[in-house]
Amino acid sequence: MNQTPLKLTLPDRQLAYQQRIASPGNSHRAGLFFMGGFGSDMTGTKAAFLDERCAKEGLAYTRFDYRGHGASSGRFVDGCIGDWLDDTLKVFDALTSGKQVLIGSSMGGWIGLLLAKARPERVAGFVGVAAAPDFTEDLIRPAMTPEQTAEMERSGLFYEQPAPPQGQTDERLPITKHLMEDGISQLVLRDNLRIDAPVRLLQGQRDTDVPWQTALKLAEHIDQTDVRITLIKDGDHRLSRERDLELLWQIVLSI
Repeated sequence: MNQTPLKLTLPDRQLAYQQRIASPGNSHRAGLFFMGGFGSDMTGTKAAFLDERCAKEGLAYTRFDYRGHGASSGRFVDGCIGDWLDDTLKVFDALTSGKQVLIGSSMGGWIGLLLAKARPERVAGFVGVAAAPDFTEDLIRPAMTPEQTAEMERSGLFYEQPAPPQGQTDERLPITKHLMEDGISQLVLRDNLRIDAPVRLLQGQRDTDVPWQTALKLAEHIDQTDVRITLIKDGDHRLSRERDLELLWQIVLSI
């Protein structure tokens, strides 16, 4: 069950979060820190599932909304990877202590890798769920049409999909020039990544948003040997079926 969101108030923004404190018998165990995807929020299926399991197990767990997402302040269209990383660091530093297992879903995997680089001494493990590091340069830019490129230059943003028929809700997320330009300065797959903790990557092979080969590429860039990839042959990008979630939980517990 979702808790009532709390707010971390900063001078220029409010970041919504929910948190569980470890039970007395589990205070020595690492906490779980969840980072959602592009346009997602902390009430999503995976985030809520982890909250439920942590409540039962008495484990510490923190989830939050980036600025412009969910219950946090700001506009989605104004944000970029660097902004959302800064939100993540603010929440991580203010609300958690000790070692944490970083769990990043889709874009949250990219954010989580940047967090691991920034706070290496706090990482008990990293779990990427359809992790999408460098997606602006490696996935979006190569697929952009000349029309989309021109539209982004003209108006500052474009949409990857055509507008829905009149009368239907438009749920498309804008891809902004600001996001694309900032993404260049946040790339993690151009050099080796040092993560001195177990790394586990969960990836569906029917993912139409993040090719499963991305998990292989990420594993190759991680400069240590305790890295495992779990491929789900019929898994999609969301990996939110009950069996997918159970597998995720087993992977988290193994760390």
